Amino acid sequence: MSYEHLIWEQDGAAARITLNRPDTLNAWHHDFGRELKQAIEVDAADPSVRALLITGAGRGFSSGADLKAGFDPADDGMPDIAKELNDVYHPIMAGLRHLEKPVVAAVNGPAVGIGASLAFACDLVLAGESAYFGLAFVNIGLMPDGGSTLFVPAAVGKARAFQLALLGERVEAAKALDWGLINYVHPDDRLLDEASALVERLAAGPTQSYASSKRALNRMLYPDLDAQLSLEADLQHALARTRDFQEGALAFVEKRQPAFQGA
Repeated sequence: MSYEHLIWEQDGAAARITLNRPDTLNAWHHDFGRELKQAIEVDAADPSVRALLITGAGRGFSSGADLKAGFDPADDGMPDIAKELNDVYHPIMAGLRHLEKPVVAAVNGPAVGIGASLAFACDLVLAGESAYFGLAFVNIGLMPDGGSTLFVPAAVGKARAFQLALLGERVEAAKALDWGLINYVHPDDRLLDEASALVERLAAGPTQSYASSKRALNRMLYPDLDAQLSLEADLQHALARTRDFQEGALAFVEKRQPAFQGA
């Protein structure tokens, strides 16, 4: 399949997905998500691929959902976020966790919102020195989704998980490494070379060993992933019907501070 919003490359047993909407810092909309789902469920799942790298084109990994593109409406005329999460975004995260081969993220700049969730869904995360992470959902009146209510506390514990979810703070690469959110930090100009070398190493390794380790660790760390993703979708769908979300999204587009009313 040819893609409009991402680049698929395969060199021997090593493959790479480059998120390719650089003019929006690789923000997600429906077609972008549909393509990424296809690349993970079909292309990356091919037995000829033994390790996968995910990175972003341009100045960032992913800035999260494209609020200007919006979501298709539900029957009530409000954004059908549950459908988008259940049909497109969340199968991507589950697909990465169930993929029976190592997946590496090379985070080259901002990884925010669903973009941060994508990075955290990978097995190993490398970041450039200028990269940062953020569960910025709260800034528009939403909650973390994409599995981050599971991936983040499993990595950093209760205190820091609540800090990230409730305050929406930016976590610079060095702090993310210290907290255990990611595995390595490299100079920006070395990130892709280091990530590519790691993926080549994994692609030449014992694939079935990696798959078995991943399966066992998934059961230990994320025993109820599907239920957690479903809960996130339900809660997020309800939040999309609040006045706070409407105000948060409008304030984001207008580049001003939101005035939340708690309703």
